[in-house]
Formats: sequence, C-alpha cells, structure tokens
Amino acid sequence: MRILLIEDQPMIAEAVVVALKDAAYAVDWVRDGIAAEAALAQPEYQAVLLDLGLPRRDGLEVLRELRQQGHTVPVIIITARDAIEDRIAGLDLGADDYVVKPFDIHELLARMRAVIRRQGGQGSPVLSNGRLSLNPATHEAQCDEQMHRLSAREFALLHALLLRPGTILSRADLEEQIYGWNEEVESNAIDFLIHSVRRKLGADVIKNIRGAGWMVDRPS
Repeated sequence: MRILLIEDQPMIAEAVVVALKDAAYAVDWVRDGIAAEAALAQPEYQAVLLDLGLPRRDGLEVLRELRQQGHTVPVIIITARDAIEDRIAGLDLGADDYVVKPFDIHELLARMRAVIRRQGGQGSPVLSNGRLSLNPATHEAQCDEQMHRLSAREFALLHALLLRPGTILSRADLEEQIYGWNEEVESNAIDFLIHSVRRKLGADVIKNIRGAGWMVDRPS
C-alpha cells in the first residue's frame, strides 16, 4: 500500500517514514506544495498525509486543488495548526481526518487504517475472502483456522491482493504497492515474497495466472 507524505520538517518526516515502512507501507516523501501537486498527478496512492504550513504552496491550497480535480484519495492533515477554524477549513475542503502535532505515531497509523477502510467501503478492520483473513493492525493472517504472523513485506503483498480479490495484479502492480521511490527492487523480489507467503499459508492461497500476474480468490 503506497502512501504520500507531504511534510517540510525533516525530523518529523523521517520519523513518519520509518514508522510507515515498519508498518509495511511504501512511502514517498515530498517537502513542498508544488512537488506535492506533481506527485498527486499520478493516481497511485491509497492515502495522503498532508502538512499545512508548506513552502511554495500552502497545504490547504493543495487540498483544494486535489478535490477540485475530482481525486478521492483519503487525505489526513497532520499539522501544528490547532485552531478550530483551521480544523473546520481542512475538513470542509475535503480532508478525511485532522491530526494535530505532536501526535502519537500509533494513533496516526490507526487513523490511516480507518480512512482507508472507509474509502474501500469496508467496515471491518479485517480483510477476508472467506478462507483467508488478514488483520492490518497486527499483520496476522489466518487460513484454514491457522494463524500466522507475517513480515512487513509479506503483509504488504497479501494486503495488496486481498484489497482486490479476484483481480490479477502484475509484477509492476505489486512492486508499486510494496516499494517506495528510492527503494531498490531485485528482479525476483515478488517471487520470493509469494513463495514465503505460500510456505506459511498454503501453496494455493495465491494463484499464479501465467503471463499476467497473481491473485487471491474472490469471497465465496
């Protein structure tokens, strides 16, 4: 799952990037409003973390432009502006949540999971196709009543597939969801992750569609 972080303060941004990667998100980081608009021109993000006090273009302007263009990606404002007027302005312009600095990173991650669930029309925090279930909060997967803890990358792979059960995802699709801009991806990285997940959960939980990619079954 790919996240865009828009934050000009390096100390805060670096801490958030580390936490997001530890939680199995692919994260891209930009530092100003103009760079943010360029990044958002690519519809590849599942959520955006947006600071308001940005160089070159204010975060509220970035948000206004994003929504005027019809983009529905979930946006969580993360800012030091704690006045009620700022909160109202951000939410009325289309933000999905508003978090005031300093914040607890675990709370931010929980809020991200909640807005992404709502965006996908899902109330339950657990993704499932009936046989296979995945808990984003714990990175635990259950298959045939057996529970397994996944590594960060294994979780990211299975999460991408379970978000769209029955849909074939190519190697490029999966790499985009698992790795950020500056991360080097080995040619067999996806194959290795799929092998690792199958070893834990069963050889048939991820189906290989020859020449196209991989998928998990639709809910039965």
